[in-house]
Amino acid sequence: MSAALAPNPVLIAPATPSFRLAAERVQDRARVDALVDAAFGPGRFAKTSERVREGNAPRLDLSLCAWALEGDELLGAVRQTPVLIGETPALFFGPIATRQDQRGHGVGRALTEAACDLGAAAGETVVVLVGALSFFAPLGFEQSPAGQVILPGPVDPARLLWRPLKPGALEGVGGAVRPRFRP
Repeated sequence: MSAALAPNPVLIAPATPSFRLAAERVQDRARVDALVDAAFGPGRFAKTSERVREGNAPRLDLSLCAWALEGDELLGAVRQTPVLIGETPALFFGPIATRQDQRGHGVGRALTEAACDLGAAAGETVVVLVGALSFFAPLGFEQSPAGQVILPGPVDPARLLWRPLKPGALEGVGGAVRPRFRP
């Protein structure tokens, strides 16, 4: 593999030494898309989360890949897309996917924690997602109050979660989620 296609250097050292995290690069797109397809299947395109992502692009500087320490095996990935909740800038978290054989080994947790840390360091204040509270609550996410965040399609309110990236960031936040285009 050429140096131009080698995974990025470590951005954040995970708690476990079995993988390294690096920002997603343009040349990683096909591999990340294949990982997400393997994890969620074609039905993911019918989900409301995909409506949020349409007409928008993830911020690669805030999207991460988990790579095996040796070689170029992609173990997991997460993307973050800039959105507005009403008039409040936020990040839409996901999709997050890990290879089947990596589930339960801390890859998803490390990706989530690191992505939120990167968002906070970049000045973002709120992250919103559709996911399982049982996985995301220990990582600082909570259920959004009913009707406060409106996605462009149906979603189980128990799975609409958010997390402040700085104290008080959720105060006054509410409204429709729509794309936010960076200048």
